[in-house]
Amino acid sequence: MNTFGERLKELRLEKGLTQTELAKSTGFTQPAIARWENALQIPNVETAIVFAKFFGVTTDYLLGLEN
Repeated sequence: MNTFGERLKELRLEKGLTQTELAKSTGFTQPAIARWENALQIPNVETAIVFAKFFGVTTDYLLGLEN
């Protein structure tokens, strides 16, 4: 189950952002965004917090602990 990656991609697409645009907006690299979205790497807590704040959701939502 890749809830973080699935939700990250879903939120990114809802905002109409490319991976590159999201990377520039959050300070990460495009390859890192791709690895997270494709479940090749699991983000650390600080990374999850950055995305939660950026998208206005909770870390629990991003991690699949709540809907």
